[in-house]
Amino acid sequence: MNPNLEKLQPYPFSKLHALKAGLEAADKPHIALSIGEPKHTPPEFVRSELIRHLDKLASYPLTKGLEPLRKSIADWLCKRFHLDRVCADTQVLPVNGTREALFAFAQAMVSPGSKVLMPNPFYQIYEGAALLAGAQPHFINCVSANGFKPDFASIPESVWHQCELLYICSPGNPTGALLETAELQWLIQLADRYDFTIASDECYSELYFDEASPPSGLLQACKEIGRNDYRRCVVFHSLSKRSNLPGLRSGFVAGDAQLLEKFLLYRTYHGCAMPLPNQYASIAAWQDEEHVQQNRSLYRQKFDAVLDILDGCVEVSAPQASFYLWPRVGDGEHFARELFRQQNITVLPGSFLARESEGLNPGDEYVRMALVATLDECVEAARRLKTFCS
Repeated sequence: MNPNLEKLQPYPFSKLHALKAGLEAADKPHIALSIGEPKHTPPEFVRSELIRHLDKLASYPLTKGLEPLRKSIADWLCKRFHLDRVCADTQVLPVNGTREALFAFAQAMVSPGSKVLMPNPFYQIYEGAALLAGAQPHFINCVSANGFKPDFASIPESVWHQCELLYICSPGNPTGALLETAELQWLIQLADRYDFTIASDECYSELYFDEASPPSGLLQACKEIGRNDYRRCVVFHSLSKRSNLPGLRSGFVAGDAQLLEKFLLYRTYHGCAMPLPNQYASIAAWQDEEHVQQNRSLYRQKFDAVLDILDGCVEVSAPQASFYLWPRVGDGEHFARELFRQQNITVLPGSFLARESEGLNPGDEYVRMALVATLDECVEAARRLKTFCS
């Protein structure tokens, strides 16, 4: 058995289940704000496209994916991030949701004993991917004093020399913080200097609030410095949050063609080709923006309503993007436990999303609230939370 399995920590929601064990919740309808699972209605035209191609279940899909799917992704990337060109044949690879791709990428790209750097708090897949690849995770704290961005300047040069892969997440999960284009370009310079790959998790990039100012991305940062081969850089995108299609398990990896060539080789053996009906449905989703704009509008309504109610009763502010709130509440575990017991609301303690590093767990004083429920439920949750805090 792989001994690295013993290094894996319980998943955050297993810890949450244990935290709530034995508690009797208040006699009120339960409101779940813990899991980042979109609840808005999926686009009907995507569902129709999926059904229309069910006959394709009789055929094996190629790991590389359909050319029309890769073309639709390349076109979307160019339009969304103002890129000059993305080669659909060599610079795009469809995947079954970015969770499995973020994990698999480390297995193909890092050598045992190397370091994999990641934000802290973080999406736990980064840590598990590093450990099962035989690498050592190195956590970069994201604290309020730094705008909840990773404090890259705190990393010793000796760690950069050992780094083979850097995970970044912008917009950040759970904080919603954004890395600006200049910061991304500085990271690219570091990657050149120390010879590592940047894996940018951009799954929340389409959940922003100002239609005139969408978040930047790693490939966009490459383009602005003339790095049109996207060397050392790959991005991960998904239809789960953008299009409310978490069950479709559809996303993509794009960027450096040499890296993707090796990753495709790995995936060919891994046996993870996307089913053909899902690919056709994905083409339809990537080619439409109207449903994405409507999706953002629904989240804006919820953030406006919830933050208005919570004003003055808890230390929280709107994220720069994503659908999470990251309120500072003191003892996050105690807060989550008592909120469930007294108000029957489930939130996720921030400590479950982070590790102790540099003498602190940067999630200890926070909880993560995912505004994925209906507007009415989110408003009711905010009212109960205000009562709880008073």
